Amino acid sequence: MINEQIRDREVRLIGSDGAQLGIMSAREAMSKAQEAGLDLVKIAPTAKPPVCKIIDYGKYRYELARKEKEAKKKQKTIEIKEVRLSPNIDSNDLNTKVNAARKFLSKGNKVKVTLRFRGREMAHMHSSKHVLDDFAQQLADVGVVEKAPKVEGRSMTMFLTEKR
Repeated sequence: MINEQIRDREVRLIGSDGAQLGIMSAREAMSKAQEAGLDLVKIAPTAKPPVCKIIDYGKYRYELARKEKEAKKKQKTIEIKEVRLSPNIDSNDLNTKVNAARKFLSKGNKVKVTLRFRGREMAHMHSSKHVLDDFAQQLADVGVVEKAPKVEGRSMTMFLTEKR
């Protein structure tokens, strides 16, 4: 809230230089802001009494946007990469998939390992769990199992994350 939008009976006022000017009525605070040629901005509306500051509102909004942009820059997004396997995968193919997952983990992403079953393979789901266990075992030096293997419909999934 700025200037005339502030309807509180009394506010705690902070001057343009950051000095506390004390508790006064909103009208008085508004007149002091006009004298300085700046805006009266409500900084902390939940405080008792609300805290208002005499500042240039345009500059204040610019500073907030800049701080937000800086915070967004420092943020790191974690993607989930998927590696699909079949129950009768050969060891060399498994090693290729392990190397792909190793690369994803080293970049800081999570890896979703999916073991997909088709047709008759559905009858032997639990005997194929060893494929996911071998996969996790080969990646034990760089990754750790975040979610253990779990059956969902026609597939069994497991999540791996980078080792801290």
